[in-house]
Amino acid sequence: MQPGLSLIATIAASFALALLLGLLANRLRLPTLVGYLLAGILVGPATPGLVIDIELSQQMADIGIMLLMFGVGLHFSLRDLLQLRKLAVPGALAGISVATLIGTALAWLWHWPAGTALVFGLCLSVASTVVLMRSLDQQGLLKSVNGHIAMSWLIVEDMAMVVVLVLLPPLSSWLGGHTASGDGMPLWQSLLLTLVKIAAFLALMQIVGRRVFPWLLAYVAGNGSRELFTLAVIAVAVGIAFGSSQLFGVSIALGAFLAGMVMHESPLSHRAASESLPLRDAFSVLFFVSVGMLFDPAILLHEPVRVVIVVLVIMLCKPLAAFGLVLAYRYPLNTALTVAAGLSQIGEFSFILAALGKQLQLLPPEAVNLVLAGALITVSLNSFVFHAVEPLQRWIRTRTPLVRLLERSEDPLAELPMTVASAEVTNHVVLVGYGRVGGRIGKGLLARGVAFVVAEQNREIVEGLRAQGIKAVAGDAAEPAVLIQAHVARASTLVITLPETLQVPYMVQVARMLNPDVRVLVRANSEESMQLLNSANTGTVFLGEQEVANSMLAMLNDA
Repeated sequence: MQPGLSLIATIAASFALALLLGLLANRLRLPTLVGYLLAGILVGPATPGLVIDIELSQQMADIGIMLLMFGVGLHFSLRDLLQLRKLAVPGALAGISVATLIGTALAWLWHWPAGTALVFGLCLSVASTVVLMRSLDQQGLLKSVNGHIAMSWLIVEDMAMVVVLVLLPPLSSWLGGHTASGDGMPLWQSLLLTLVKIAAFLALMQIVGRRVFPWLLAYVAGNGSRELFTLAVIAVAVGIAFGSSQLFGVSIALGAFLAGMVMHESPLSHRAASESLPLRDAFSVLFFVSVGMLFDPAILLHEPVRVVIVVLVIMLCKPLAAFGLVLAYRYPLNTALTVAAGLSQIGEFSFILAALGKQLQLLPPEAVNLVLAGALITVSLNSFVFHAVEPLQRWIRTRTPLVRLLERSEDPLAELPMTVASAEVTNHVVLVGYGRVGGRIGKGLLARGVAFVVAEQNREIVEGLRAQGIKAVAGDAAEPAVLIQAHVARASTLVITLPETLQVPYMVQVARMLNPDVRVLVRANSEESMQLLNSANTGTVFLGEQEVANSMLAMLNDA
């Protein structure tokens, strides 16, 4: 290969193979991420045939990490996280602790050093946000309560891993690895210096970044040039990530993440996300290809037992811990199963952490290969795990009385308070879902003095509504018990505002069994869902775009 063509050949080979294997993975109903990793394996040094420039590939992977972490920060919503903080924060930290302890114990049994064991356990403890988003989207759950809970859980995991990425380099020598800076410096001084640099960087981002970068986006957007706007977004992301690493010694992952968080404050954050998405996707592909290049498939033949054990830890131990914790917080069974399914894989943060561990000489090649093998297998199986949620839920409900008891055991939020008079829940409206649409309807009903009861899966929302004196019950309205507690048998109208539609026909069927005369109003989020709901004869169906068009036509007629 000619030296001058090395960069072009690296990019061309990476993209071409990623495209072919990504298409194959998609045809097999696997995440495209699996295809990208396989492309990296094929052009890596562990397999015969074409071997691309590894050093160049790693540099492009760094750009991929920057843009990947920038995207995570750009979608980070502190408000959404705070709504679910009582479950997501302790749940995620407990899940990380369980998986890390089990992974560390396994590594000790394999006679690995303590530092290696700890980093290996951490690599097994964090699921992929990218894989979860795509799985939830495929199942139509991305905008559902269960989807929000699962995403908030993973956001907390991501935040915890950002802290790990920050603290690992100064702790490296103490853990038995190597660090490029601070050699000979006492541990407490190294940690203190790292924390001071991070604090200075955070202060600069808080004071300057929150004012300058949103203003910069608005100024560039005012010029009307789409390409300049995209360039501004990418320049900020890469510039902050690189500058933070050079000036403050902060990892490029943390710098890019904070750049995304700062951008999230801008009113133009949604446009920034959509405009930068193609470039983020492209370089993310290069990142996953470079990760695949680190993998030696021979480990599947030489250490099959260890590979199986790692896969079982990822797919069983942590999801089971999450399943029990969600039920302990009295969330519905389908919420517990959805969160558990979403956590039954590992992805990009595990790759970033494994690469850092290898760089710091904390992870040997065998450990890196086990992490990558676990990721490849669990990501490949994740869509099948999600498909198993519904039949597993039916099986548990019919054959496991203990889980049914745990799910609704003496739950004060699962039924209306005894102080609610019968007259208050007669000829009322049952409002299923209290999100963006349901919340507006609820406020409108309050303003008109119409009695209503809210059925909502998010327990924090139910607690907040009750604090305001609004009648609400916690639970999944697809369960008859929830609609019974909302007194749908005496209601005049059932209003379903949930964005997902697959369970709506069953909700309506249960409601009409309890109250044949109930009027039903249903929200649809797409033309396809509107057709589905109409064919199931669920009631009067409203589509957002159609209602906006009707309102505008009405205004035109009035004019």
